[in-house]
Amino acid sequence: KQWYQRRVAITAGEIIDFFLGSKLKDEVLKIMPVQKQTRAGQRTRFKAFVAIGDYDGHIGLGVKCSKEVATAIRGAIILAKLSVIPVRRGYWGNKIGMPHTVPCKVTGKCGSVLVRLVPAPRGTGLVSAPVPKKLLNMAGFEDCYTCATGQTATLGNFAKATFAAIAATYAYLTPDMWSPTVFTNSPYQEYTDYLAKPFVKQPKKEVKY
Repeated sequence: KQWYQRRVAITAGEIIDFFLGSKLKDEVLKIMPVQKQTRAGQRTRFKAFVAIGDYDGHIGLGVKCSKEVATAIRGAIILAKLSVIPVRRGYWGNKIGMPHTVPCKVTGKCGSVLVRLVPAPRGTGLVSAPVPKKLLNMAGFEDCYTCATGQTATLGNFAKATFAAIAATYAYLTPDMWSPTVFTNSPYQEYTDYLAKPFVKQPKKEVKY
């Protein structure tokens, strides 16, 4: 918590392993071949999308491209650990029991894909497509409505948009997070005794040169 409050950059995956090591579970969302045209022909590499989470308020998403599938997955897991973020959960109605859904309506966008998360009553479950469902489940949400527009067949953008929406849960400053306001008297009220005194005009001093 203090780590994120002070916005300290996480530069090594071992830091996340130390704090969340045993709880973290990773899942490969997709492995896709990508090609680059060269003078000698085509150069094929593999792009891996990996999601990582502890199913209790932390989630990360990593994307890595490499010549070999195993290397791409390994690199994506490390990048997912570096991108782990805390997730804020809330209630749909009465604040009974543990938080179970998103605290408010949030939106995330990547490319043409726009994902909107809407709070849902307890017992609804995750009303979502398979890709956001995995991410929401890993983040620790139990109930949530979703709405997606754009080219959602592009799995990479779909996953990134969902991740952006989940990250936005802590971006909203809701009234319950407001710091207590300490009201002070206005200057007129604070210095009323001084202001009540009659104003005596001081004689103008002549300056001799």
